Amino acid sequence: MQPKEFAFTPANLAWAKQQIAKYPPGRQASAVIPLLWRAQEQSGGWLPQKAIEHVGDMLGMAKIRVLEIATFYTMFMLQPVGRKAHIQLCGTTPCMLRGEEELKEVCRRRIHPEQFHVSAEGDFSWEEVECLGACVNAPMVLIWDDTYEDLTAETFEKVLDGFITGTPVKPGPQIDRQTSAPIGGPTTLKSMIKA
Repeated sequence: MQPKEFAFTPANLAWAKQQIAKYPPGRQASAVIPLLWRAQEQSGGWLPQKAIEHVGDMLGMAKIRVLEIATFYTMFMLQPVGRKAHIQLCGTTPCMLRGEEELKEVCRRRIHPEQFHVSAEGDFSWEEVECLGACVNAPMVLIWDDTYEDLTAETFEKVLDGFITGTPVKPGPQIDRQTSAPIGGPTTLKSMIKA
């Protein structure tokens, strides 16, 4: 499944050269994360081995050093992901207490019984990850660059349906809540809030 070669497109190569130029001589390796990110985007949401090697060659880095970086950060996917959505399901305590297991069952039923597999039609993949930083709006998932919060099994199904139809649900809380405000609206300092 690994491609036999990788090279940045002309536009991505120009972008990569701009990123590398931001760093002083001898410090070009500092551009490794943005270059890996762009290589992942170009590769359809995952980082093939040849892309990792290409970035290493561009930066004059040992390929193992680039691989160490790619395996350290969960933002880098080292195997193919779904074409329409890769779901990162938060599995830490706040999400577990508020229904994460129900969301996991939706993933198991609709995508694959086990994480790190692409669905039969190739549209979706999922994985359970550590905290995604929206504990107050638990349970939540990260799909590509957007969070979907305050989910139930039913609202999560609607989020997935939106990716199937090409009309994604608006990211953020999936209940009547503004960002991470309390459910039902403000509870303190109401006299200071102007309508």
